[in-house]
Amino acid sequence: MARAAPSLSAAASTAASSSTTPAKKKVLLPIAMGTEEMEAVILAGVLRRAGADVTLASVEDGLEVEASRGSHIVADKRIAACADQVFDLVALPGGMPGSVRLRDSAILQRITVRQAEEKRLYGAICAAPAVVLMPWGLHKRKKITCHPSFIEDLPTFRTVESNVQVSGELTTSRGPGTAFQFALSFVEQLFGPCKAEDMDNTLLTKVDDNLERSIEVNEIEWTSDHNPHVLIPIANGSEEMEIIMLTDVLRRANVNVVLASVEKSTSIVGSQRMRIVADKCISDASALEYDLIILPGGPAGAERLHKSSVLKKLLKEQKQTGRMYGGICSSPVILQKQGLLQDKTVTAHPSIVNQLTCEVIDRSKVVIDGNLITGMGLGTVIDFSLAIIKKFFGHGRAKGVANGMVFEYPKS
Repeated sequence: MARAAPSLSAAASTAASSSTTPAKKKVLLPIAMGTEEMEAVILAGVLRRAGADVTLASVEDGLEVEASRGSHIVADKRIAACADQVFDLVALPGGMPGSVRLRDSAILQRITVRQAEEKRLYGAICAAPAVVLMPWGLHKRKKITCHPSFIEDLPTFRTVESNVQVSGELTTSRGPGTAFQFALSFVEQLFGPCKAEDMDNTLLTKVDDNLERSIEVNEIEWTSDHNPHVLIPIANGSEEMEIIMLTDVLRRANVNVVLASVEKSTSIVGSQRMRIVADKCISDASALEYDLIILPGGPAGAERLHKSSVLKKLLKEQKQTGRMYGGICSSPVILQKQGLLQDKTVTAHPSIVNQLTCEVIDRSKVVIDGNLITGMGLGTVIDFSLAIIKKFFGHGRAKGVANGMVFEYPKS
C-alpha cells in the first residue's frame, strides 16, 4: 500500500522545525606530539559536554600522538581533512614541544589566520600564545597572557597576568591549572553565560568557600622506598578528563603511573568520546605491586571496572596488605560494592552519595582516611592529585607541581 503524502501543513511544520534547530558550534582542537594533554582533554571534554562539535585534529602523520607527559591520545582526523572547514572556534593547547609542532603546521597556520581575519573566535593557552600565535602575527593589537615561563617573550605593553584574557576574538590563558577557566570562557562566548554557569556547577569547578580543599581522618604515613607506583585502571566510558589529569599531575612529581585497560584492547573510548591508549592491559599490569590504585569515575566506565576480575583481585590484595587505594567521582560506589569502604569515611560526587552506606563528608573536595583517598569529581581532580603527592612527598613537592601548572595552592 502506498504511503500517504504528508499534508502541506505537516510538511511546513517539519520544515520550520528543522530550520529552527540551531547548528552545533564547531570547534577545532589541534594536537601534536608533546601537546599538554590536560589542556587538550579539558578543552575537548568541557566543550563537548556543553554541546559543541569538537574535532581533535592531529598535525602529525598519524592520528595517535604521545603528549607531553606520556599519555597517548588518538585524534579524530588529520589536520589536512579540516583545511576547508569553517569553525566557530579554533583553540590551541600548549605544551612543549607540542606548541612548536603546532606552529610548524602550515595547514593549521592557514586555518587559524583565516579564523582571525574573518573575526571568528580563536584562542591559545600556556606556551601556545607566545610560541604559536606571535610568530603568526595573531597577537597584534590584542591583550594577551600565557604561561609564566614564556611571559617575557610577549610584548610588554599588551601583556597581562590574568588567568584568562579575552581580547576581541582572541582568548588566552596561562596553563593546565587555568584550563577549566579557559574552557568555560569559550562556553560562555559560544553558548552564553547561563550555559557557562550550569557547566561550572556540573563540573564542580565553581569556587565554593564552604568547601575544604582536603580533610584527613585516621592519619597514617604513606611511605615508599622508591618513587611510588600508581595504577589507574581505565575502561570504555571512563571519564577521560579525570584519567588524563590524574596521570599528568602525578607524573609531574615523578610518580610512576601505569594506565591499564580492562578492555580486550589497550585502546578505550571515554565518556566524552575521546580515545586514549593505555600503557598496558590489566592482565599484564597485574604482575606488579602498586603503592596506590586509583579508580577514575564516569558511571559506565566504573561499572566496567567493577566487572574486571583481575582488578577485583588487585584491589582485594591492596586492602589486605595495607597499601593505598582510592576513587574519584562515581567510583566510590564500586569500592563499596567490593567491600572496600567498610568503616571508612569518604567523599564522592553528589549524584551518588545516597548510594553509599559509609560515612560521607560533603564539605571537602578530598577525603583521606588512613590508606583510602576519595575525591568529589572533575573539578577537584587536581586537588586530589596534589593531595596524593603531598602524602608521598610532602607539601613542598605538591606546591612546586601546583606552581608549574599555574594552580592556586596554599603556601603551607
